[in-house]
Amino acid sequence: MTDAPSRKANPSRPAGTTLATLRRSWRMIRQQGPSKVQFWFIALVVGIASGYAAVAFMLSIEWLQTHLYGTDDPRRLHSFARTMPWFRVLILPAIGGLIVGWLLTRFTPDARVRGPAEVIQASAMKEGRVERRAGLASVAASLITLSAGGSSGREGPVVHMVGMIAGWVSNRLNADGITGRDLLGCAVAAGVATSFNAPLAGALFAMEVVLRHFAVHAFAPITIAAVSGAVISRIHFGDRTEFALPQEGALAFYLELPAFLLLGIVAAFVAVALMRSVFVAEDVATRWQARLGLPPMLRPAVAGLMLGITAIFFPHIIGVGYETTSAALSGHLTLADAIIFTVVKVAATSITMGGRMGGGIFSPALMVGALTGLAFGGMATAFLPDISGSETLYALAGMGAVAGAVLGAPISTTLIVFEMTGDWQTGIAVMTAVSVASALSGRLVSRSFFLTQLERRDIHLADGPQRYLLAMFKVSAVMKSPEHAKAPSEDRVRRALNEGLFVSPGDTLEAAMPLFETSGADFLVVVRAEDKAETPDIVGVILHIDALRAFNRALAATAKEEHS
Repeated sequence: MTDAPSRKANPSRPAGTTLATLRRSWRMIRQQGPSKVQFWFIALVVGIASGYAAVAFMLSIEWLQTHLYGTDDPRRLHSFARTMPWFRVLILPAIGGLIVGWLLTRFTPDARVRGPAEVIQASAMKEGRVERRAGLASVAASLITLSAGGSSGREGPVVHMVGMIAGWVSNRLNADGITGRDLLGCAVAAGVATSFNAPLAGALFAMEVVLRHFAVHAFAPITIAAVSGAVISRIHFGDRTEFALPQEGALAFYLELPAFLLLGIVAAFVAVALMRSVFVAEDVATRWQARLGLPPMLRPAVAGLMLGITAIFFPHIIGVGYETTSAALSGHLTLADAIIFTVVKVAATSITMGGRMGGGIFSPALMVGALTGLAFGGMATAFLPDISGSETLYALAGMGAVAGAVLGAPISTTLIVFEMTGDWQTGIAVMTAVSVASALSGRLVSRSFFLTQLERRDIHLADGPQRYLLAMFKVSAVMKSPEHAKAPSEDRVRRALNEGLFVSPGDTLEAAMPLFETSGADFLVVVRAEDKAETPDIVGVILHIDALRAFNRALAATAKEEHS
């Protein structure tokens, strides 16, 4: 009888014990990092969260398009827009641009949309952490842009959105750089897999484009996240592909493969034209904005108005453009239509992105590639009808080739196309065109659209870690005080200062190392930046050996991560 009270209290003990165990486990994960098995579960959670975020974004676009344009089927928005009053087609993108301008000027420091380029930068230089405030504003801006008629894609905003989820989890876990980058890869893999119902392509896209390495330790968690994203896609949208593809896709003869090599060359130049058009539009818009004194908030509105005028005559530029892409892949466009639509789509995408509206480059690249391939296929099959396959096969290969070149992702782009067709023979044609296009376009730009974006901001990721790691070290973190035992004498410091061998504490090794190389000096003087023009205030010295030691450690850590 005396044991009854203690037995009665026992049921509460397991709950309390379990809660205490969970708290201890959480503290250990935050302090020591998760174990391999724990990390796989975390990757699963990140994949599920990222998958549902991608689903929510896609459904939100469809819901807004339904209400703004009054269509029952947003996937046939272009056809419906032909029946709308012209003034409504004109005004919707302009109003959307005005809202986008307010959002970006209110919540970002530079009124610029964030996208995959910032995610790639976060992976390389910020331990996988993606900025949140500007990122949320960018996601909202992209949602409005795509819903109101902007000519861009949804996958870029999805990549940045899921990157924010990964960054939040990394901060909660107090994750180190390797763990933070792996979590970022998991989120991106799930987001891409959800968007295209393509788990293999999602996993490889994360490693090929975002992490930019294929480390074995990252493969399992990234694959788990990608599969979870694909499962979520199939739960909500069914086991469907993004495009309805014809079944007739076989090569007539393998003698036709040289035509796909030639298509790859054409696709490379089209991809470069698309990328450079966006950059030229950005520069021209910035120049005219300054010349006219246009407020940053009105820049997207002007771009939206230009898009509205274009959409009156070419409604296929509205939104993501999957209806026109599907028409190209099905061969339902004439040769003239394919050529004209390609030119207009490139112009519309340049206006959208140069006008600093939202959205990404992925979907426009798919559409431009499909149109390019269809046009090329129409000419190829007419020239050699006896050994030519279907025009739609060329459209499929062109879609992969242009997208692979623009994204800098030949492997994952080929897999996306294969997962949409399931036909290895078609995959050979696509792989041929994609490899040629990616190799050639990579010589004409800085590897990809995203890396070229970063290069234009003096962030040199395209050159590899031996270049961008230098920008991660501040002089102030490596310098020694003038009184340090290893510091040079005061006379030597003064002579070096007179010779112009100085940097400021806020400079990086990217500025310091060229000085070391050109001068042959073994140290540089560190002076306050504001005092360089007058009598400088010497705050320290940076030794060449210390700079090299820091750089070598970073290179070794990067190589270890990439080969682990």
